[in-house]
Amino acid sequence: MSIEAVKKHLEKFGLQDRIKEFKESTATVEEAAMVNSCEPARIAKSLSFLIKNIPTIIVVAGDAKINNQKFKATFKTKAKMIAGNDVETLIGHPIGGVCPFAVKDNVKVYLDASMKRFRTMLPACGTPNSAIELTLEELEKASNYIEWVDVCQI
Repeated sequence: MSIEAVKKHLEKFGLQDRIKEFKESTATVEEAAMVNSCEPARIAKSLSFLIKNIPTIIVVAGDAKINNQKFKATFKTKAKMIAGNDVETLIGHPIGGVCPFAVKDNVKVYLDASMKRFRTMLPACGTPNSAIELTLEELEKASNYIEWVDVCQI
Protein backbone atom coordinates (compact mmCIF):
# COMPACT_ATOMS: atom_id res chain seq x y z
CA MET A 1 0.00 0.00 0.00
CA SER A 2 1.07 3.59 -0.20
CA ILE A 3 0.15 7.11 0.69
CA GLU A 4 -1.90 7.09 -2.54
CA ALA A 5 -4.00 4.21 -1.17
CA VAL A 6 -4.44 6.10 2.11
CA LYS A 7 -5.47 9.27 0.22
CA LYS A 8 -8.03 7.29 -1.76
CA HIS A 9 -9.35 5.69 1.44
CA LEU A 10 -9.58 9.03 3.30
CA GLU A 11 -11.28 10.63 0.29
CA LYS A 12 -14.41 8.62 1.19
CA PHE A 13 -14.56 10.69 4.38
CA GLY A 14 -13.52 14.03 2.87
CA LEU A 15 -10.24 13.94 4.79
CA GLN A 16 -7.63 13.38 2.07
CA ASP A 17 -6.66 17.07 1.78
CA ARG A 18 -5.57 17.14 5.43
CA ILE A 19 -2.71 14.66 4.96
CA LYS A 20 0.68 16.26 5.53
CA GLU A 21 3.85 14.95 3.92
CA PHE A 22 7.20 15.96 5.32
CA LYS A 23 10.83 15.92 4.20
CA GLU A 24 11.74 14.79 7.70
CA SER A 25 11.02 11.35 9.13
CA THR A 26 7.91 10.80 11.23
CA ALA A 27 8.71 7.10 11.72
CA THR A 28 9.03 7.31 15.51
CA VAL A 29 6.79 8.98 18.06
CA GLU A 30 9.55 11.44 18.94
CA GLU A 31 10.24 12.35 15.30
CA ALA A 32 6.53 12.70 14.51
CA ALA A 33 5.95 14.91 17.55
CA MET A 34 8.86 17.17 16.61
CA VAL A 35 7.76 17.54 12.97
CA ASN A 36 4.12 18.11 13.96
CA SER A 37 4.99 20.47 16.85
CA CYS A 38 2.94 18.55 19.39
CA GLU A 39 3.49 16.50 22.51
CA PRO A 40 4.51 12.88 21.86
CA ALA A 41 1.38 11.52 23.57
CA ARG A 42 -0.79 12.98 20.73
CA ILE A 43 0.94 10.85 18.11
CA ALA A 44 -1.35 7.90 17.39
CA LYS A 45 0.96 4.92 17.03
CA SER A 46 -0.42 1.86 15.28
CA LEU A 47 0.95 -1.29 16.89
CA SER A 48 0.79 -4.48 14.81
CA PHE A 49 -0.08 -7.81 16.43
CA LEU A 50 -1.04 -11.31 15.44
CA ILE A 51 -4.11 -12.18 17.50
CA LYS A 52 -5.13 -15.78 16.93
CA ASN A 53 -3.26 -15.59 13.60
CA ILE A 54 -5.23 -12.51 12.46
CA PRO A 55 -3.21 -9.37 11.67
CA THR A 56 -4.45 -6.68 14.03
CA ILE A 57 -3.65 -3.02 14.61
CA ILE A 58 -4.21 -1.38 17.96
CA VAL A 59 -3.95 2.41 17.72
CA VAL A 60 -2.62 3.86 20.98
CA ALA A 61 -1.41 7.19 22.34
CA GLY A 62 2.26 7.92 21.72
CA ASP A 63 3.19 7.65 25.40
CA ALA A 64 1.27 4.42 26.01
CA LYS A 65 2.69 0.92 26.34
CA ILE A 66 0.85 -2.37 26.07
CA ASN A 67 -0.12 -3.80 29.47
CA ASN A 68 0.21 -7.57 29.04
CA GLN A 69 -2.42 -8.40 31.68
CA LYS A 70 -5.00 -6.07 30.13
CA PHE A 71 -4.17 -7.36 26.65
CA LYS A 72 -4.62 -10.99 27.69
CA ALA A 73 -7.87 -10.21 29.52
CA THR A 74 -9.25 -8.44 26.43
CA PHE A 75 -8.04 -10.73 23.64
CA LYS A 76 -7.71 -14.03 25.58
CA THR A 77 -4.15 -14.49 24.32
CA LYS A 78 -0.65 -13.13 24.91
CA ALA A 79 0.44 -10.00 23.07
CA LYS A 80 2.52 -11.13 20.08
CA MET A 81 3.78 -8.32 17.90
CA ILE A 82 4.26 -8.99 14.20
CA ALA A 83 7.93 -9.43 13.28
CA GLY A 84 9.34 -6.28 11.67
CA ASN A 85 10.01 -7.88 8.30
CA ASP A 86 6.41 -9.20 8.13
CA VAL A 87 4.57 -5.98 8.99
CA GLU A 88 4.25 -4.60 5.46
CA THR A 89 3.24 -8.00 4.05
CA LEU A 90 0.55 -8.64 6.67
CA ILE A 91 -0.73 -5.11 7.36
CA GLY A 92 -0.05 -3.31 4.09
CA HIS A 93 2.16 -0.46 5.31
CA PRO A 94 5.88 -0.25 6.14
CA ILE A 95 7.15 0.16 9.69
CA GLY A 96 7.11 3.85 10.54
CA GLY A 97 4.06 4.39 8.32
CA VAL A 98 1.65 1.83 9.76
CA CYS A 99 -1.79 3.35 10.14
CA PRO A 100 -5.38 2.12 10.37
CA PHE A 101 -6.27 3.38 6.87
CA ALA A 102 -6.17 1.39 3.62
CA VAL A 103 -4.97 -1.76 5.34
CA LYS A 104 -5.31 -5.26 3.90
CA ASP A 105 -8.86 -6.63 3.99
CA ASN A 106 -8.26 -9.17 6.77
CA VAL A 107 -6.68 -6.68 9.21
CA LYS A 108 -8.70 -5.86 12.33
CA VAL A 109 -8.40 -2.41 13.89
CA TYR A 110 -8.96 -1.46 17.54
CA LEU A 111 -8.61 1.95 19.19
CA ASP A 112 -7.14 2.16 22.69
CA ALA A 113 -8.62 4.24 25.50
CA SER A 114 -5.20 5.88 26.06
CA MET A 115 -6.16 8.33 23.27
CA LYS A 116 -9.45 9.43 24.83
CA ARG A 117 -7.79 12.18 26.90
CA PHE A 118 -7.17 14.17 23.71
CA ARG A 119 -9.55 15.86 21.28
CA THR A 120 -7.33 15.15 18.27
CA MET A 121 -4.63 12.61 17.44
CA LEU A 122 -2.01 12.41 14.68
CA PRO A 123 -1.61 8.99 13.02
CA ALA A 124 0.70 8.22 10.11
CA CYS A 125 -0.67 7.89 6.57
CA GLY A 126 1.13 4.87 5.14
CA THR A 127 4.65 6.28 4.92
CA PRO A 128 7.39 7.14 7.44
CA ASN A 129 7.07 10.85 6.62
CA SER A 130 3.34 11.55 6.76
CA ALA A 131 0.59 12.38 9.26
CA ILE A 132 -2.96 13.62 9.56
CA GLU A 133 -4.64 15.34 12.49
CA LEU A 134 -8.05 13.84 13.23
CA THR A 135 -10.63 14.16 15.95
CA LEU A 136 -11.40 10.91 17.73
CA GLU A 137 -14.73 10.77 15.88
CA GLU A 138 -12.97 11.17 12.53
CA LEU A 139 -10.46 8.50 13.53
CA GLU A 140 -13.30 6.15 14.42
CA LYS A 141 -14.98 6.61 11.04
CA ALA A 142 -11.85 6.54 8.90
CA SER A 143 -10.28 3.53 10.64
CA ASN A 144 -13.28 1.20 10.37
CA TYR A 145 -12.39 0.17 13.91
CA ILE A 146 -14.08 -2.75 15.65
CA GLU A 147 -14.22 -1.26 19.15
CA TRP A 148 -12.44 0.79 21.77
CA VAL A 149 -10.27 -1.33 24.08
CA ASP A 150 -8.25 -0.59 27.21
CA VAL A 151 -5.00 -2.55 26.85
CA CYS A 152 -2.37 0.07 27.68
CA GLN A 153 -0.69 1.77 30.57
CA ILE A 154 0.55 5.33 30.44
